[in-house]
Amino acid sequence: MKTLADSKCRHEIETRLDRLRPDTPRRWGKMSAPQMVCHLADGFRLYMGLRSAADQSSPFLRTVVKWIAIWVPIPWPHGFGTVPELDQNRWGTAPGDFRRDVDEVLRLMNHMAAQPRDFTWQAHPHFGRLSDVEWMRLGYLHVNHHLRQFGC
Repeated sequence: MKTLADSKCRHEIETRLDRLRPDTPRRWGKMSAPQMVCHLADGFRLYMGLRSAADQSSPFLRTVVKWIAIWVPIPWPHGFGTVPELDQNRWGTAPGDFRRDVDEVLRLMNHMAAQPRDFTWQAHPHFGRLSDVEWMRLGYLHVNHHLRQFGC
């Protein structure tokens, strides 16, 4: 299974992000490519405690949905809403220079995957506490989902 703990998977993400352009059309959803890039960066910041979000978890989300989202090898469905803090039409970081924003996603992704860690994992707003292995898998899946959204 693909994970950000694997340098080959991180390189794959980098290659796919390099194909993305500011005007790449989305296949679903509401975000533009520049908004999606900032959404990914905000996600990494949230995971590493550099950004916070209100807890929206429930026992069902923390158990059943988390397990399915992380371990069932099927593409994530479209339309699963995010928290307002990561929503680009609400409180998410606004796009700036596209190339710098992409470079920031890559920097944050590599920081998240680096060993030893110099941060403490935060609770996921939907899934609660995750292990290192779960965070690395979820990080890959989140980026993969949004790159698929733009055909990359």
